[in-house]
Amino acid sequence: MHGESDWSERAICRTTDPDELFVEGAQQNRAKATCVGCPVRTECLAYALDHRIESGVWGGMTERERRALLRRRPMVTSWRRLLETARAEHASTYPRDCPASEAG
Repeated sequence: MHGESDWSERAICRTTDPDELFVEGAQQNRAKATCVGCPVRTECLAYALDHRIESGVWGGMTERERRALLRRRPMVTSWRRLLETARAEHASTYPRDCPASEAG
């Protein structure tokens, strides 16, 4: 299992020009598309939320989207714990070898 500190080494964007992730307006959609399918998207988003990072696209969310989420959930003390728990629950409900459309 990978430690908390090395998730960024497995990020899809590690080979991307960082300036492409710190854009404004419509360019943010392109930046967010970089995050689709990233194996550490959850860790990235949790890091940005837990550290209150105010700029750039992290874990597929813009700064505006993260601020709105933080306002909606002010009582969350660890986004990492919350998101990892949600991911584990989702994985147990929708196993990888069973498409979500066939589950349940």
